[in-house]
Amino acid sequence: MKNLALHWKIIIGMTLGILWAIFPDIIIEIKAYLNNVETKEILKGSLGDFKNQYIHFTSNWISPFGKIFVNLLKLIALPLVLFSVIGGIAGIGNPEEIGKMGFKTLGMYLATTIFAVSLGLGLVNLLQPGKALSDASRLENRINYELWAKTENIALKDNICYSCKVENIDLVKQVQEEMKLSEIENEVSTRLNTANKTLKSGPLQALVDMVPKNVFAALSSGAMLPVIFFAIFFGISLLYIPKKQSELVVNFTNAVNEVFLKMIDFIMKVSPFFVFALLAGMKLNKGMFLGLVSYSLVVILGLATMIFVIYPVLLKLISKKYAYFEFFKKIAPAQLMAFSTSSSAATLPITIECVEENLKINPKISGFVLPIGATVNMDGTSLYQAVAAIFLAQMFMVDLSLGQQITIMLTAVLASIGSAAVPSAGLVMLMIVLTSVGLNPAWIAIILPVDRILDMMRTTVNVTGDATICAVIDKLEEE
Repeated sequence: MKNLALHWKIIIGMTLGILWAIFPDIIIEIKAYLNNVETKEILKGSLGDFKNQYIHFTSNWISPFGKIFVNLLKLIALPLVLFSVIGGIAGIGNPEEIGKMGFKTLGMYLATTIFAVSLGLGLVNLLQPGKALSDASRLENRINYELWAKTENIALKDNICYSCKVENIDLVKQVQEEMKLSEIENEVSTRLNTANKTLKSGPLQALVDMVPKNVFAALSSGAMLPVIFFAIFFGISLLYIPKKQSELVVNFTNAVNEVFLKMIDFIMKVSPFFVFALLAGMKLNKGMFLGLVSYSLVVILGLATMIFVIYPVLLKLISKKYAYFEFFKKIAPAQLMAFSTSSSAATLPITIECVEENLKINPKISGFVLPIGATVNMDGTSLYQAVAAIFLAQMFMVDLSLGQQITIMLTAVLASIGSAAVPSAGLVMLMIVLTSVGLNPAWIAIILPVDRILDMMRTTVNVTGDATICAVIDKLEEE
């Protein structure tokens, strides 16, 4: 074990963590199968008590270490971004070069995000996972949608009214009763409120939020974009003062960066145990009916295409420095950390270390490109939003036009840029995407059961995209 590579240790930690999380459910399912009874009957006996004690022990004695791990990474992430961006800009030395690099970086990030959304739309329209449900279930869903649209004064997008047909009168009454009895889950309503606040803000609110009133308040709240704005502003200003004065600040910044990288080294040495603790406390849901399975497979297919086809092709066409498997081997710790934490921001310190130490990319490039990528580059998130929106429309028998799907694409791109680099932030942005084409944002409750595992995967795509673009920009800057 001592000579085992770090990424293998992390994989072992992840595997043991997942096995720990599902162990009680496996025992209960086996017992139910052998006794030929329902799972809920088994839970009434001693195995139910065992499961409760098992979960209680995990929550009290194992899960806290996973939270400590994420906190440690977040503790380092923001100050590391601050000093990395300042150091990277100051190290470039020429303000004109910063403008060129910034234009290339944002251009590449935007291009891959648009491609990811287009890929997601293409796959979901081709494979149509929302039609995996029975026609009766989809008709019931459709009437639910029509009744909701009526209460919200929203015009039906395809101008078809199933609830108006005589043969559906009994079904309409049934759905109306169910709607009266049902309540939106707390988790959904919380995200709905957040989405509504975002929608009510003006078109330039994102620009206003980017400029902090107080950089220390931004650091305290964990707001990445205002910190990056301050760092860029500070770094550019350094270039316009005499070198005698700026040199002291630059040397201090570089020294602080070295300290943070050493802190990352210390954390990574014990990361396999922390990853185990993080996944051991993960709550797994059973909401995997046929439609969700189909939806999940389409999302996974799209994410896998981005990681294993699109990014390597981009590297091959532009960078040409790394062999196919060599690139993945060198960024594996960052990918595994992204999968474990579901947070691009928390993974950022590891991404910087992998890119600088393993890919040998100039710290001036990585210090500028990666922090911006952790904030604005959400390829996996945007692809998932496109697939989820069309999947839900298909489930509710809503036939969206080409124009409406283009609206989804544009909204998903803009929403992914504004999406926070934290777990499940894409769900809030998905509500905005659904609202943009008149669909019910509360429908995210349907995909919540499988969102956690898909969130882990799409974060891995986001981080891989950051590393890929960083390598591409490094090559372009060399030329």
